[in-house]
Amino acid sequence: MLLHELRSFNAVNPIATPGGIAFTGTWEVCYRANLWSRIASRVLWKVGEFQYQNEKDLYDAARLIPWFDFFPVGKTIRVNVTAQKSPLKSLEFATLKVKDAVCDRFRDQLGSRPDVDRSAPDVRIHVFLEEAKGILYLDTSGEALFKRGWRMDIAEAPIRENLAAGIIMLSGWKFDQALLDPMCGGGTLLSEAAAMARGRAPGAKRSFAFEKINVFDSKLWDRVKNERTVEPVEPRLYGSDTDAEALQAARRNLGAAGVERWVKLEQSDVLERAAPEGAGVMVANPPYGERIGSPEELAALYPKLGDALKKKFAGWTCFFFTADLRLAKLIRLTPSRRTPLWNGSLECRLYEFRIVSGSNRP
Repeated sequence: MLLHELRSFNAVNPIATPGGIAFTGTWEVCYRANLWSRIASRVLWKVGEFQYQNEKDLYDAARLIPWFDFFPVGKTIRVNVTAQKSPLKSLEFATLKVKDAVCDRFRDQLGSRPDVDRSAPDVRIHVFLEEAKGILYLDTSGEALFKRGWRMDIAEAPIRENLAAGIIMLSGWKFDQALLDPMCGGGTLLSEAAAMARGRAPGAKRSFAFEKINVFDSKLWDRVKNERTVEPVEPRLYGSDTDAEALQAARRNLGAAGVERWVKLEQSDVLERAAPEGAGVMVANPPYGERIGSPEELAALYPKLGDALKKKFAGWTCFFFTADLRLAKLIRLTPSRRTPLWNGSLECRLYEFRIVSGSNRP
């Protein structure tokens, strides 16, 4: 899905790699990817690549980079180092060496060095270490892209916005179909669906790190922000939850995202509510042991959920995202598709069930 997105932004030669997509492009492509990607976590600009064996090699490689060409000394920095099969014993020490190299290069050139800010830096420098190779990046995004800038209330155990967007996309929901989230919590899935249908840029309510680097082109950025890429559609979106406080949070979040008028919310139990229309798509992130509820409570819920779907949602295609891999068996329905996904460190599945009248088991 991210590969498809980047192609639509005119990225050059996007290639899937472990954990992401590598591509080239102009700054216009970079701006557009940050503003419009519903899936990406960050857009990183590769500024160096090197071979290494120890921390001194890492320091020397980072010190070779003309950092002052990229951002002013007055900007605060943070360094993040991640590694896979690296021979280095301490990533914390590796992070310190890169930070020292960046600051030393500034001091040598300008006589002063940037300050470090771990919580809200102007510039983030990322280092990825493999067994013998390292890559240095500048982060053009700043805060992770799933932080859309609209979420006001954090419901219990929310999912990230880019994961929610991916789930909506994987469902194949068309904008002219009804969409229901019967366990909507703070409304993340509904907000993402509404933004898609309305052609709202996911990054429209936030700022980006590329606005703080030397090559930032404000006129180009204004043009990218004012592009209209999708003709808005009037979606039919429905949400419900048993928790009145969660529904209040959903209303506030939908309002902050500017999409509340397209979502009809009501307080009801998924086991009791009726389908809002004769056919449509259901997406839900039901509770599971790592989030809410005991394994015993969930084992009792799933068969009831399957029965409710058969009785009240014939004609609907239902998607459940969960880390509880017992769901597919205990719900007593046959999934037509199982998509592996990760929610942070939790291995999850997105199960698809096509509901027909009567039993759905072979």
